[in-house]
Amino acid sequence: MGPLDLINHLLNFVAPAVFVGFFLALVAPKVLRGPTGRRSLAICVLANSLCGLGALVAGLWFFGNDGKMASYLALMLVSAGSQLWLMQPARR
Repeated sequence: MGPLDLINHLLNFVAPAVFVGFFLALVAPKVLRGPTGRRSLAICVLANSLCGLGALVAGLWFFGNDGKMASYLALMLVSAGSQLWLMQPARR
């Protein structure tokens, strides 16, 4: 596998986590209409993406290959939990 193939595989592995993280950070405050906290969009996207990427890496480690539906379910649940945690109002 050449370096371009490796980069292509890594980007395709990371892409679902980044897309879900961006989508949740953009849509969740409008859908839930609850207290949104004081987090910026960039912080929410980064946190959701990193948590989702962690779920995908854990699925890759557990199952031994990528693309299992259980890994994508974990991606959705972990990213949604991260977004809900970020939407909590800050405690003083």
